[in-house]
Amino acid sequence: MPQTDALNLLGDLIARATKAGADAADAVLFESASLSHAQRLGKVEKLERSESYDLGLRVLIGKRQAIVSSNDRSPAALSELIERAIAMAKTVPEDPYCGLAAPEELARDWPSLDLDDPTEPAPETLIARAAAAEDAARAVPGVTNSEGAEASWSRSRVALAASNGFAGSYASTHSSISAAVLAGTGTGMERDYDYTTAIWAEDMQGPEEIGKSAGERAVKRLNPRKMPTQKVPVVFDPRVAGGMLRHLIGAISGPSIARGTSFLKDKLGQRIFPAGLSIIDDPHRKRGLRAKPFDGEGVRNQRRAIVEDGVLKTWLLDQRSARQLGLKSTGHASRGTSGPPSPAPTNLYMEPGERAPDALIADITQGFYVGELMGMGINGVTGDYSRGAAGFWIENGKLSFPVSEVTIASNLKEMFLHLTPASDLVFKTGSDAPTLRIEGMTVAGA
Repeated sequence: MPQTDALNLLGDLIARATKAGADAADAVLFESASLSHAQRLGKVEKLERSESYDLGLRVLIGKRQAIVSSNDRSPAALSELIERAIAMAKTVPEDPYCGLAAPEELARDWPSLDLDDPTEPAPETLIARAAAAEDAARAVPGVTNSEGAEASWSRSRVALAASNGFAGSYASTHSSISAAVLAGTGTGMERDYDYTTAIWAEDMQGPEEIGKSAGERAVKRLNPRKMPTQKVPVVFDPRVAGGMLRHLIGAISGPSIARGTSFLKDKLGQRIFPAGLSIIDDPHRKRGLRAKPFDGEGVRNQRRAIVEDGVLKTWLLDQRSARQLGLKSTGHASRGTSGPPSPAPTNLYMEPGERAPDALIADITQGFYVGELMGMGINGVTGDYSRGAAGFWIENGKLSFPVSEVTIASNLKEMFLHLTPASDLVFKTGSDAPTLRIEGMTVAGA
């Protein structure tokens, strides 16, 4: 649906909702099309195209709100949508913090973020990408089997309108290539993978590079050892280092702070990372994987330092959590069609340090390099951290041999304070960090 048609549809829906008794209303529409291909051992396993359409209406009557969604845009279905939303809003309990954004908070204009690659690939293009990735992975000496390779493309459009005067829409595309293979035989087999994803297909790594990397990663994991329990420096590969950012975001999300269920609830304005370290959220990063011109409530968003010089500078807030805390929204509202907005980051990253990864581990006599994490043993209230891990043992500043079936443990408050970033930041997932070294973690093994 063209942008103008989508916004006209939402505007009409809101006008009808307010005429039917709503004090305020907003509506969001998501449209998407996707194409994906998967193959294994050179044989096609799937080639699919899908299209979806979903619309959500939120109405507010006083301090009561209700949200109803539908994928039927027929006049009769939209009339029923409004009736159900009004009826529900009259019966649900009051929420003293719900409500739309004030007009002065709304985005009135926004930059072009270059999020829409105009070229939709042909199925043959995706087939060729996946085939090249799997062939390159299987060509690595030591690779004995394949879990397959995939290539995909999607385009989505988001339109948002509200009775406070906001109306906006944008489109974005995503392309990806991945491969996963096994090395070794029998009970000694090891698996690994690699992938690339980008807004524009031209920004992806080549499929041969992805496949070769997946194969080499799998082979390097062969014949892992188990290590005795000890306390050592732990180094996180960039592939898993972004998890530290996600743990931080969970702890500074407005609802967690309002409920008092975060281990960082009293740390605003205090140093929680080493001096000189900064963590940035940038919704306007061009071609950023999670870029968006405005937030899920139509509020202005902007590049923001979450942590600056080691100091926690802000919570992540939408309208509701901001009102609970007596603050203003930080422009981090995110939403779907069937639930209320909630805060979420956009293009989140930790700024790189000065030392290369090799230099970061050069003085480690005994340590653990983490390449994979399993489980979610994180206590958001206390910050206690315990996760299964696999990777490589560090001896005298070098990666010496693969390690598996160990658990790494500490507390996130201590981990944040004793963290050192390397210089190898790459924007790959939308929540990115360089190689990270954390002192004094417990590695529990045999």
